[in-house]
Amino acid sequence: MTPQEACIYADKYGPSEETREIACKEPFSAYLYADTIDQKSRDDTRNAACEDPEWIYWYAVDVDKYPRDDTRNAACKDPKYACEYAGNVDQCPRDDTRNAACKDPEYAYEYAKYVDKGFHEDTWLAVKGTEYEKEYKKAFNNSIKELII
Repeated sequence: MTPQEACIYADKYGPSEETREIACKEPFSAYLYADTIDQKSRDDTRNAACEDPEWIYWYAVDVDKYPRDDTRNAACKDPKYACEYAGNVDQCPRDDTRNAACKDPEYAYEYAKYVDKGFHEDTWLAVKGTEYEKEYKKAFNNSIKELII
């Protein structure tokens, strides 16, 4: 039985340790099992989802519904999901999520715009010299001028 088949079986016949264990062999299936079958968080499904930044982000949003260090750390393995986690789960800026988002200038800009909601030196340095520099300057021009002066 594949992880997806375990989810389908459990959806039809109810959750069991056997189907949950099979679902936990793949991050997406672990998330799906927790969200649609168990309809609650569990350490085993969360740990399995932590193997993929996208699915642990969705786990935090849809299943846990609150921030946790383990889910945040797993989401921070990908700049996009670090940015999404900060905005939608933490709902505030943090150094760890900002540092992870700053590994990609696109998400550094998104972080500045939607999470910091303003200039931050780390996001500025991440976008400086990239295609996002012009948009960043346009959005946060006064803050950049103050930094220069």
